[in-house]
Amino acid sequence: MNNLGNDIEIAIVEKFRRGETSAMDRLYAAYANYLTGVCCRYIVHDDDLKDVLQESFIKIFTRMNSFNYRGKGSLRAWVTKIAINECLLFLRRQKQNTFVVDVDPPDIPDEEPDTEGLSGDVLTRLIRQLPDGYRTVLNLYVIEGKSHKEIAEMLNIKPDTSASQLHRAKNMLAKFIKDYKRYGYE
Repeated sequence: MNNLGNDIEIAIVEKFRRGETSAMDRLYAAYANYLTGVCCRYIVHDDDLKDVLQESFIKIFTRMNSFNYRGKGSLRAWVTKIAINECLLFLRRQKQNTFVVDVDPPDIPDEEPDTEGLSGDVLTRLIRQLPDGYRTVLNLYVIEGKSHKEIAEMLNIKPDTSASQLHRAKNMLAKFIKDYKRYGYE
């Protein structure tokens, strides 16, 4: 985020502190597209995605008084955390996180997905085709930078299960990408 982004965060926080009615509109305008992208990585069906996004904004709006601005990017990080937690809560409620539990992770090397030449939209669509458990762990590990221990705590699974899910997700995504590059479909 550049200086302008920092100024926007400060302006939004100040509007909430002053109780201005435009504060929610300003926050929504600043983060709706970004948070839609975040939720899209976890939630596959558009109607569910809209519901989770709405619940995320409700929590953001009602908890803004507890937000403590800590400098550039802190508001974005805070709203992102809320949206991800709402996604995980939704998946738990739907019992969609199906994890294949291995005693030991497969003894074959990860196949790193070759994402070169893929647009972000295509890559997102391919990731959304992964089974829920794979997709969730891949997002938390690769994009959110969580450790397998942190993921295990968040999802109530074992760290080895997280590692196994990531391994399987990478291999499946690599196959999806190869097929897309070879045949041009998703």
